[in-house]
This record gives sequence, C-alpha cells and structure tokens, in this order.
Amino acid sequence: MTSPSPSSEVSTNPETWRRRKRTIAVFAAVIPLLHPLDWLALGHWSPTALGVRLLWSAQMLLYTVLYQALGPRWEQRLANANSVAACCCFLALIHFTGNERSPYLHLLPSMPLIIALIQPRDGRPALLGGIVCTLGTVLMLLAQGQPMAALGWALLTGSATFFGVYGAAQYRKAQEAEHAVRLERARRESLEKLALAERQRAQTEKLATVGRLAAGVVHEINNPLAFVRSNLEFLRTEVLRQSLPGETHAELSEVFEETRQGVERIRQIVLDLRGFSHVDMEEPTECTLSDVVTDAARLAGVRLKNVARLTVALPPGLPGVFAIRRRLAQVVLNLLVNAGDALEEARVRGGEVRVTGVTEGARVALLVEDNGPGFPPEVMPRLFESFFTTKGPDKGTGLGLALSRELVERFGGTLVAENRPEGGARLRLELPVHPAAPSPGS
Repeated sequence: MTSPSPSSEVSTNPETWRRRKRTIAVFAAVIPLLHPLDWLALGHWSPTALGVRLLWSAQMLLYTVLYQALGPRWEQRLANANSVAACCCFLALIHFTGNERSPYLHLLPSMPLIIALIQPRDGRPALLGGIVCTLGTVLMLLAQGQPMAALGWALLTGSATFFGVYGAAQYRKAQEAEHAVRLERARRESLEKLALAERQRAQTEKLATVGRLAAGVVHEINNPLAFVRSNLEFLRTEVLRQSLPGETHAELSEVFEETRQGVERIRQIVLDLRGFSHVDMEEPTECTLSDVVTDAARLAGVRLKNVARLTVALPPGLPGVFAIRRRLAQVVLNLLVNAGDALEEARVRGGEVRVTGVTEGARVALLVEDNGPGFPPEVMPRLFESFFTTKGPDKGTGLGLALSRELVERFGGTLVAENRPEGGARLRLELPVHPAAPSPGS
C-alpha cells in the first residue's frame, strides 16, 4: 500500500482548500475595487478596463466553482487554466490602460510570483503564467516598434518566472521532506504501540496465569483450613472443659483465642484472594468506600505490619460510588503496598500510611498518604506509564499504577499523584458519587 503524496494529501485537505478559497475570494473582490487606479492612469473613466476587471474576477470565482464541482482530479488542469486566464486578463488590462505607458506594465513580472504564492505546491501554473506574460509583453512591445524594450521586459519577466518556479519546487521538496518525516514518526509510533501492546498482552497472560494458579492454591488451602478450624475448636472445648488451675486455664484460653484469630485471619485472606480471582465476573454495583478500604487494609496489613503503621480515617456517612467493590479494593491495596514499599526502601523510621476520605460536591475522594521521601521530580511525569518502575525486577512490573488508573477511569474517576507540602507522597483517588447515594447530612 503506497502512501499519498503530500501534494495530493494537501489538495484534498478540506482546511487547505478552504484557506485557498478564501484567498481567491479576496483577490476576486479586490480586483474590481481597484478600478479607480485605472481612472488615475487614463485620466478618465474606462468601462473597458472595468469590464476586464469584472471578467478577471468572474474567472477566479468560476475556478472555485469548477473545482468544487469536478473535484481534486481536475485540480491541476483547473490551476493551469486559471493561471493562463489571469495573466491574459492582466495583459488585457495593460493594453486598455496605455500599453507600454501603462503603470501596470511594471507589475507584470510579479504575476508569476503571485501565482507561485497561490499555488506553491506545483510550479507548472507559475511557469505557464510566466510564459503567457513574457509572450504577451513581447508581442505588445514589438507591435509598438520597441524591440529592445520587448527584450528587456522578456528577460525581467522570465527571471521572475524562474524564481517563482524555483520557489515552488523548493516548497514542494520541503513539503515532501516534512511528509516523509511525519510518515516515519507515525511508523515509529505504530511500532512502539505494537510493542507496548504485545508486552501488555504478555503481561496480562502472565497475570492471568498467576491468577489461575492463585485460585488453585486458594482452593487447596481452603480445605485443610476448614479441618484446622474444626479441630482447633474441638481441642479448645475439650481442653478448657477439664479442671485446670485458674492461671493455666486463663493462659490456655488466651492461647486458643489468639490461635483462633490467626486462623480466621488466614481464612479471610483466602476469601479475599478468591474474590480477586473471580473479580472479572462481577458487574459494577453501588458500594461504600469504607467497605472498600476495609477489604484493602485487611490484605495490606500483612505487607505493612513490620514497615509502617496504617491509619484509616474515613468520615461517617461517606457517599457510595458505582464500581466493582473488589476491583476498587484492588486499586487501594496496590496504593497501600506501593506506599509500604517506598517506606521500606527509604528505611523510614516510624513510617506511617494514612487513608482519609472527603466529599467534594458530586465527587468523593480517597487520599492515600505516607511520610516517606515522596516522588522524585524526574519520576513524577512517568509515574503512570506502563512498565515504568523504580523498583527492582523482583519487586515490580511497572503495571500496578497504570492498571490502577485504568480501572479507576472505567468507573468515571481519576487517580493523580503529588507530593505533600509537609513531605511524603499522596495519591488521590476521586470517583463520582452514585446518584442513588444520599449526601451526608440528608
């Protein structure tokens, strides 16, 4: 498949044609309005000169009408005919305003240059116009018995024609070079997008495989976990039923309770992981951000336990949003884990991750903040790019924030990053309030 040439591309460009049409319309309007100059040149009013000007103006308007009627395929022939007709009209104007004594004779060499200015992509209209002007001038002056003047004007008009044609050729070469650069840039961008799409596809397949593996592992863990819970409850009942000293009974009761809480925590994590593995089967529904943050904080607690203190401060009555609850929890979880990774990498003592919520009109926002070093200036512009990461290859793929933003945008929200004035990073997740959700205080 061959690419269109820049000339054909520009000629069929509606905006380019509109600009050219406006230019021709301006010329067509100005030409008759300059008739007072003929009066000054002749010393009297000349209906013939005015008729030539009106004919010239009508010819230019006819060119635009024919171009619109016949289409771009006739552009070259129409442009050539328009150039020849315009030069003939100008020669006629010179003839009826004094021949060699006409003040317009000195403007004749500018005709090829004006034509090249109007038709810069092709030198043929300027060349044809220059030939007509040169021949017309020579014949007119020879008829007046001035061969030397005819030769001088022929050389002058021929030189102007040369520069007009040369300028059009240079413009065309520059346009072709620019067109080639645009094609090469578009080709490179297409290849980059294709490579990015291929990497995303491979990464998606990899994540899907990990998800299926996680679902299988969850299933394998869930069965023995049920036995552990059942047996633990049986042991607790049997042991505590026996008559034991008071301190021993209290100590064993505390041990069994802590063990039961640990097993319940494992069970909840397994349930959450199973929910994440089936998240694509869910449809968006109304959900509250407090439930979303609770789900995410429960899973993030494992990662943040020895890194930072997690604080959740959500005001009561926070409006509901329309989203997939587990998908949204996955986004918040990713933000919490990223904050923990940043604090751990910076070795911040007394690290803290804080989640707050705020309602702003028809939108509700979650702020995930930490007291770490914040985002470096050179990292900020690329933070949400796919496969961009500052972590090692064993800690990140560079897809977390990119996918998180994509998920949030699917629900009509935004995800932006900034540095806090007091230090540390802040990620702001905004979502529209669900229409059915009551506003606080209502």
